Amino acid sequence: MSAEAAAPAAMQPGDWFGQPRGLTILFLTEMWEQFSFFGMRALLVYYMTKQLLIAQGQASLIYGLYAAGVYFTPIIGGAIADRWLGRKRAVVLGGAIMAAGHFMMAFEPLFYLALTTIAVGNGLFLPSLPSQIDDLYTADDPRRRSAYNVYYVGINIGAFLAPLVAGTIGEVFGWHWGFTVAGVGMVTGLIIYLGGSRYLPPEPLARRKAQVAAPRADGPQVRRLFVLLIAIAAVIVVFRGAYEQTGNTIALWTDDGVNRHVIGAFSIPMTWFQSLNPFIVFLGTPFLVARWTRLSQKGREPASIIKMVIGATITGVSFVGLAAVAAWCAAHGVKANWSLLVLFFVVQTLGELYILPVGLGLFGRLAPEGLSATTIATWFFAGFVGNLFAGWLGAFWSRMGHGPFFLMTAGVAVAAAALLVALAVPARRAERAA
Repeated sequence: MSAEAAAPAAMQPGDWFGQPRGLTILFLTEMWEQFSFFGMRALLVYYMTKQLLIAQGQASLIYGLYAAGVYFTPIIGGAIADRWLGRKRAVVLGGAIMAAGHFMMAFEPLFYLALTTIAVGNGLFLPSLPSQIDDLYTADDPRRRSAYNVYYVGINIGAFLAPLVAGTIGEVFGWHWGFTVAGVGMVTGLIIYLGGSRYLPPEPLARRKAQVAAPRADGPQVRRLFVLLIAIAAVIVVFRGAYEQTGNTIALWTDDGVNRHVIGAFSIPMTWFQSLNPFIVFLGTPFLVARWTRLSQKGREPASIIKMVIGATITGVSFVGLAAVAAWCAAHGVKANWSLLVLFFVVQTLGELYILPVGLGLFGRLAPEGLSATTIATWFFAGFVGNLFAGWLGAFWSRMGHGPFFLMTAGVAVAAAALLVALAVPARRAERAA
């Protein structure tokens, strides 16, 4: 990072919670955006199958196409933000469009238009917010490497609250009210972002007013870097094929394959399980960051790519366990106890913490000057193809036994780990040079 890019950190009069004030603003903005996104996502499959009476296979494909869309549009939105709009205006415009889409979900005839609107707004919002993180720190700031993990906690607080609030309201009072609550969450995030904009780093283009041309990726070094990042993103496609089953087939299994009864007449609402993943992220991140900080002080912290290998492997193990549970239950004609689903989420989320925030941070640190939003968008583009892959895999849910399906999903995660091992050497070399 250039000294010019690092200037915003020095301009801050003080820190909040041991981090630049701007990180708190980005943290809270993303928290509410994720509240809106995961609130809607917690309801989506149930809304399609129970309210719109769409068949499971078609609903899974629609879910996969929508989830893919919210990761495809950032590759376009990131380029627009870097070249024309600027990151701040892209966040505001994208957030406003997303809020409109969430409110449109309250009206059945607007269902497909609403999904499209959310995906379009997300394209501007998603890459433009985290791409501002790196400019909050100087190149030698020791907090820089863990900044994305801290930011990831904000993402998951919103994701934790969403199923509990929007999901419960949708189940109890009606799906349309749940979607409306998600829209309110998006508006709240926008208000926070606008109110705290003075703590955020200036636009890269504003710091280079003399440059008329938009930033370009040229030179062999930058091209080699992009080839590496694209290769890593391609592996994340494979990983997401397994990981994104959480809101798709795992949600369906929670409904019909899990005994959610606790005591008396109370059964755990199915949408509440969608809160387990972000809750565990919230609890587990401080311990992981502290561990990596201690290892870094001893010069033994694993490279980001090695952490990602560990994460994909752990995710594969979680699905192997789920396959064993599902197969045993099918053989005995019983439903799985809800505590086993909780255990699955604990293990799977541990794997997630080793791969998704770490990968996002790697892309943020390796981003060429002036192309930060575009580089971050490349990471999210992997989510586009990965969700298409996950939707395609999800369509096999009704054709296979649950045990074999989860075992197949485990194989996908392990394959991603093996592919990441193949990229370990060039990735470690690039990270050391960043």
